[in-house]
Amino acid sequence: MMNPKSQTINLFPAVFFFLLLCAQPSQATKDSSKGQVKLQNHRLGSSVVFPVSGNVYPLGYYYVLLNIGNPPKLFDLDIDTGSDLTWVQCDAPCNGCTKPRDSQYKPNHNTLPCSHLLCSGLDLPQSKPCDDPEDQCDYEIGYSDHASSVGALVSDEFPLRLENGSTMRPHLTFGCGYDQQSPGPHPPPPTAGILGLGRGKVSISSQLSSLGVTKNVIVHCLSHNGKGGFLSIGDELVPSSGVTWTSLSLKPPSKNYKTGPAELLFDEKATGVKGVNFVFDSGSSYTYFNAEAYQAVLDLVRKDLKGKALKDTKEDKSLPVCWKDKRALKSVHDVKKYFKTISLRFGGSQKNGQVFQIPPESYLIITEKGNVCLGILNGTEIGLENYNIIGDISFQGIMMIYDNEKQRIGWIPSDCDKLPNVDQDNGGDLSEEEAYPRGFGLMGELFSGADASKNKKDGEL
Repeated sequence: MMNPKSQTINLFPAVFFFLLLCAQPSQATKDSSKGQVKLQNHRLGSSVVFPVSGNVYPLGYYYVLLNIGNPPKLFDLDIDTGSDLTWVQCDAPCNGCTKPRDSQYKPNHNTLPCSHLLCSGLDLPQSKPCDDPEDQCDYEIGYSDHASSVGALVSDEFPLRLENGSTMRPHLTFGCGYDQQSPGPHPPPPTAGILGLGRGKVSISSQLSSLGVTKNVIVHCLSHNGKGGFLSIGDELVPSSGVTWTSLSLKPPSKNYKTGPAELLFDEKATGVKGVNFVFDSGSSYTYFNAEAYQAVLDLVRKDLKGKALKDTKEDKSLPVCWKDKRALKSVHDVKKYFKTISLRFGGSQKNGQVFQIPPESYLIITEKGNVCLGILNGTEIGLENYNIIGDISFQGIMMIYDNEKQRIGWIPSDCDKLPNVDQDNGGDLSEEEAYPRGFGLMGELFSGADASKNKKDGEL
């Protein structure tokens, strides 16, 4: 059933995210119970680990299963380090939802008011003052592929089993999305929503940290072979040695995992492309370079392929640049010998710089037609301007560590097929009906000219 109060949202021309703070009155959730106060006064120093399912191709995303509510209901959520807000499809009723009503979240007088800290304290430039502090706190989040979710902030229990053996049911804030739009060429993903793991206060990792449940550290390890991997919130899985660390950008303040400038290398040799800033975003299926870096890589790849068996093909539309062999390919390893490793060197000099390597298997895919395609795309063409995104394809086979405690990001090659100390039965599979290259959860502060206009009235839950 369509929500009669919702209207079409203008998402052009780029990514944006903003909370709408003025809506209809509703009852606020009283989540500051004695149990919550105890959590704040007792830091457990443990972690929660989730099995991850999914792949870059053909599915196009990675997801975890998470229980919400009492009694708990299981939701499959797309993991996204590029956005803060966790949201699920909401039976309010819901417009544009992909899940049946019995698989949607049902609110129960648990919306948050505009005066709530996580609604009014986000410090977004687009935020507007409340007419009434007890008005319902509504949100609107948009992505670069023009998909969007509109809803209200709610609070509910999140039953968690920690690695130290304890169980907890913290009340966490998330979005109850009652209007989903996906006007792009790709169908919406079959997941129930997004697990927001960005650097902002409303992210699940930030909330768990503020309650004393875990440290504000996120670890994900995505498998090369489609087995999924694992996700952890907390610092218990962080290796004590062998991790390459680089600092997160602090100026200007960013809610994204943005690093300082890097130099682009190809086969360990300088390309002449320097001063490139990157955002590490598990909400992107592929890796995106700005026009200069993209063209440099593409020219070098094509130069290496001259005289080789691989030939350009325009017949395969899976990605913009694809090659075919004399026979259908089955694995990247069949053609790995034709391609070189791409590297990003952070921190300046060759001697002291921190190197993030992207081997061929982390920037190529084999399509269903048996061709090989370049999984590094031109971000400038889709409105990312001069920003560069490291996405899921380049995270495969690497343990990525987002350390918000020390404002740094790290990586170490790992066997992501091995799930560390967690019940395998918590996993699950989704049907791989069609590839869904996702948009980004990147905050609008990255881009100039983002249209954050609002000409609609939101529904009341």
